[in-house]
Amino acid sequence: MREEERTSGMMVADEQILARIEEIEQTIASAKETFKDYRPLFCGDRWISDREAAEFLQVSRHTLLAYRQKNILPYVMLGGKVLYRESDLQGILQRNYVPASRYIH
Repeated sequence: MREEERTSGMMVADEQILARIEEIEQTIASAKETFKDYRPLFCGDRWISDREAAEFLQVSRHTLLAYRQKNILPYVMLGGKVLYRESDLQGILQRNYVPASRYIH
C-alpha cells in the first residue's frame, strides 16, 4: 500500500470517528436538556428549591423568606439549602383560592 492511500484511508476513518463523537455529544446535550428540571420523588413527594418555589408561586425569593419567617410555608433546611414539598405549595394555593363572587355574562 502506498503512503498516499494509507494517509487518505486514515483521514476517512478519522472523519468518521469525529462525526460519531459529534453525534454522541449532541445526544448527551439533548439528554441534559430533557432532564434538566427532573427531580426524583422522595417518599412519594417532589421537593423543589427556593428558586423553583419562587417561580412556581410567582413571587421573589425574598418573599419566600418572609413567608417562611411568618410560618406561612412549610419547608426543610438541609445544610443551608431550603427545600419545599411541591404538594405543600399546591395545597396552599388551593386553600387560598378565592372564587369569583359573580360571573360576567
